[in-house]
Amino acid sequence: MELENINPNVFKKSDERIITEKEWDESCIDPIDAREVFDLIRSINDPEHPLTLEELHVLEENHITVDNDKNEIRVLFTPTIPHCSMATLIGLSIRVKLLRSLPSRYKISVAITPGTHTSENAINKQLADKERISASLENSTLLEVVNQCIASRSNR
Repeated sequence: MELENINPNVFKKSDERIITEKEWDESCIDPIDAREVFDLIRSINDPEHPLTLEELHVLEENHITVDNDKNEIRVLFTPTIPHCSMATLIGLSIRVKLLRSLPSRYKISVAITPGTHTSENAINKQLADKERISASLENSTLLEVVNQCIASRSNR
């Protein structure tokens, strides 16, 4: 497979979040926040490069919104190039990781950051279609690729 973005920009990772005593206390109500969502998805592997979506700035904490009152989480991601053919796969990987990691009460939406991809409307429509997502995950080959993207590096 020929790489589309042969020489991507690589960025410094964010500092690890410091977990406080209060967060370890099971009796405290601890709503999910954007940083917690970011920590769940920051290590997703790029399908083309041996780098994470965080390292490529495809994912950034400030592009994640959490509304605990409405149980909604929205993630915007920015492909490294405007014509990235892997954008749908990246969005699918983000969505699957969150669906597997968060309580089922959350409605998760994943979309391309406005103005950053030539086919953003078509890809966003695919990523918002629950039936398409479900059908995609029934394809064993595609599911294997998604699983490789969301697997930790030590498992690769």
